Amino acid sequence: MASNPTQSKKLAPTRRALVEIGFIIFLFYSNLLMGEFTRANGHGKSLAFAFGDIFSLTNLVIAVISGLLGYLGFDYLRKHS
Repeated sequence: MASNPTQSKKLAPTRRALVEIGFIIFLFYSNLLMGEFTRANGHGKSLAFAFGDIFSLTNLVIAVISGLLGYLGFDYLRKHS
């Protein structure tokens, strides 16, 4: 099955954007998890408690906005340097 090279060139920037935004979101949540687990590591606290505390709608919105802003910033620097 032959692939269409023009179609894959169109998808490449989209894939790169999704990977970069996903990586920024991953870094955001891993940083939140480290901070929450360190802060909440008292008597009776667990990793499951920390996971439950960081996965909220507010944190998701912040992560997505941060990912988009980070991608736009890096894309600007990539094109203008």
